[in-house]
Amino acid sequence: MSAEVWLPIPPEEIEGLPAGPRYLFWDGGADGDQPFPGDPARCAVYVVPYMKRLSVRVGPLPHLTNVRVVQTLTAGVDDITARLSDIPPGVRLCNARGVHETSTAELALTLTLAALRGIPEFVRAQRQERWTGGFHPSLADKSVLIVGYGSIGAAIEDRLTPFEVARVARVARSGRTVARGPVHPITDVPSLLPHADVVILCTPLTEDTRGLVDADFLARMKDGALLVNVARGAVVDTKALLAELERGRIMAALDVTDPEPLPPGHPLWQAPGVLISPHVGGPSSAFLPRAKRLIADQLTRFVNHEPLRNVILTTGPETAGATGR
Repeated sequence: MSAEVWLPIPPEEIEGLPAGPRYLFWDGGADGDQPFPGDPARCAVYVVPYMKRLSVRVGPLPHLTNVRVVQTLTAGVDDITARLSDIPPGVRLCNARGVHETSTAELALTLTLAALRGIPEFVRAQRQERWTGGFHPSLADKSVLIVGYGSIGAAIEDRLTPFEVARVARVARSGRTVARGPVHPITDVPSLLPHADVVILCTPLTEDTRGLVDADFLARMKDGALLVNVARGAVVDTKALLAELERGRIMAALDVTDPEPLPPGHPLWQAPGVLISPHVGGPSSAFLPRAKRLIADQLTRFVNHEPLRNVILTTGPETAGATGR
């Protein structure tokens, strides 16, 4: 019997799918009430639906007793790694490296430019039919610190280059050297923050990065500096950020928040100097063609028994639940 593959995109819409597997469409439905497309025990590859509620995305995991690959369509996989006990040993978990760099980097630059050049104020003034001129900071000649220098961080730097920034400092979990220069280890962040006019967060959410941007981190930022978060909301201590925003000492442009979605009445909505977008770094017209190419490539590799791309981890016995799956 051929392996079954659960896809959140109709298989007839994906060019280049290899012959062999039986492809079944499942994205959870509009309200998360779509029944499974087949017997979960026969599913060998589960491609996690994108932009669905957490309960929908992880709902099938306990039932996929023979799954060999779990492929996300997100760059971050923290929602899946939090539920590794639901996944059998020997399963390769892959993220969507290569899918979101373009869109997320665009938004990081959009938020940076909009916040610096006063676009939110212009929008409010337009609604009131007020002509409000003024002098605003430019991105040119600024020092930018990128925290989380992976593929998205590198894509952000690609887009910074034409804007004549004075300096880009790069930070990753461990130090290394890339074509553009040194990448500092995360331990260097305290010494780098006082020199940065713009701090862009694009690090994955892990136990090491949860709450990374705390009161001490923010206190080390320059007066008037801009914090841009296109990572995960929980990378930032919201209470500490609010304290700095309410003092008017720094600005922030946030595509992600903690909590998320940000509920009505939360003080972050009305905090001074903050621009908020509703976690739209990934979903743009750039997403679907890149997601389809990734799926087709990964499944071709799977069918041909070739190494998969973007393997984050392979589950082991220590991650399985009490049932031993």
